[in-house]
Amino acid sequence: MLRSMLFLPGNNPNMLINGNCLGADAVIFDLEDAVSPAEKDAARILVRNTMRYMDFGGCGRIVRINSIDTPYWRKDLDQIMPYKPDMILLPKSGSAADVLAADEYMTELEEKLGFAANTVGLMPLIETAMGVENSFAIASSTKRIRALFLGAEDLTADLRCKRTKEGREIEYARTRLVVAARAANIDVFDTPFTDVNDDEGIVVDAELAKALGFSGKASISPRHVEVINRVFSPTMAEIDYAYEVIEAIRIAKEQGKGAIALRGKMIDAPIVARAERTISMAVEMGLGREV
Repeated sequence: MLRSMLFLPGNNPNMLINGNCLGADAVIFDLEDAVSPAEKDAARILVRNTMRYMDFGGCGRIVRINSIDTPYWRKDLDQIMPYKPDMILLPKSGSAADVLAADEYMTELEEKLGFAANTVGLMPLIETAMGVENSFAIASSTKRIRALFLGAEDLTADLRCKRTKEGREIEYARTRLVVAARAANIDVFDTPFTDVNDDEGIVVDAELAKALGFSGKASISPRHVEVINRVFSPTMAEIDYAYEVIEAIRIAKEQGKGAIALRGKMIDAPIVARAERTISMAVEMGLGREV
């Protein structure tokens, strides 16, 4: 289960060593935007050593490498891949060709390291107009892809519009990425809410992302992690209802009924599928039982 992802600057040792204590389902070691060109080599080694020597337990490890139009990305992968990150976050993913270039080099490294194919996942970061328009081609370009990720700051710069808390300017991009990801049967993660002091704003933004169909949301601040986890987790009322749905379907099958109603509403396949997803999350969180 991946609800929250927290960015950690790759050149900040204090944040890196405390990354597994901040409550996020996964951390993103950032070798791109957070690191100046002069610090790229040092940050790469620091992140490598953090992954090598630190136990992150159940916290996922994702690394944002540099984009493939820079001289850094292959060096990033050379240092990081031996330590089996869960995913590589590929910035500036504008086309399937961009993704396939990274995939090809990752495949070469996996073969050299003796890893099974696609051991390390790939998550394209969509942050340009071209990337949004090519989102399904990107999402379906290789089996290595686990999810799409929307990056709104660079996207709004590319769109030549102002980034706002309300997010009207990224409505199309959000819905386009959700549709593309679901059509490709992968996850999709929403852009961070960048005002770290707006405790009400992060709630509104996370709830909107969940309502649109996002799997979870990234954060640049540990302050936002708890809210994201709570919003993207099922409530006890939702869990209880999910078990009611499954029980109602079981009884209907025993009685040979083709249709059944619960709480005045017909139970159809989409409702059952939603209930099964809710129960799966509840089990992972230790709040439910297998059925």
